[in-house]
Amino acid sequence: MNVAVMYSGGKDSNYAVQYALEKGWNVRYLLSVKPTRTDCYLFHFATVEHTPLQAEALGLKHYLLSCSVADPKKEAAIVEKFVAEKQKSAAERVEAVILGGTGLQATQIRSIQEALMPYGVEVFAAHSGEDHETVFRKMLEEGFEIVVTQVAAEGAPKWLGKTITKQNFEELKKDSERYGFHLGFEGGHADTFVVDAPMFKKRILVEKTERVMEGAYSGHVVIKKPGLANKPAVVGKAALA
Repeated sequence: MNVAVMYSGGKDSNYAVQYALEKGWNVRYLLSVKPTRTDCYLFHFATVEHTPLQAEALGLKHYLLSCSVADPKKEAAIVEKFVAEKQKSAAERVEAVILGGTGLQATQIRSIQEALMPYGVEVFAAHSGEDHETVFRKMLEEGFEIVVTQVAAEGAPKWLGKTITKQNFEELKKDSERYGFHLGFEGGHADTFVVDAPMFKKRILVEKTERVMEGAYSGHVVIKKPGLANKPAVVGKAALA
């Protein structure tokens, strides 16, 4: 199956990429949308401008669009216009657009589904119906390096700019229970940026970041001049044979 992935650069969209690749599907392109404002309904704001670097690390074709509106239908129309144009090309036509997450982002899924329905393009969340804690733990076990890049919930600012690890995940879980934010950050409580994952051919090198707080519980991270770095060679039995 030929698919496209809505790609924010966060943990869920990267896990969706891995999901598609493991299914043996042909990922024809990644589609990212960078808002010019922080109050969009469908798209992440922080660090989306660095998705071209992640796409390079993945070795996948990538497109980066802009969004200046804050309305689900108008935002979805940006995706519709782009996908509709790509559907005219046999080399870029897709049968499905995949979103990350477990399906709790109902507004995003519904808006894009309605926009792409006339073109016969299926829209679904990669891990729909799964328990997000279980999915999150799997990401960490598999080697996803996940940085929190935007927060909008009480108790979340302490995690802004931090990397979630197997070691601090229990602390994150306790904070989510104490303050009531979603453990997997769905619902806009936080966004993330993946600097490395099993399917990355190179890792993202981040040397400097800046925290920008917009309120007591909301803020985002600015990544300054990220780059790509080679990953350590993995020596296995095949390499030694």
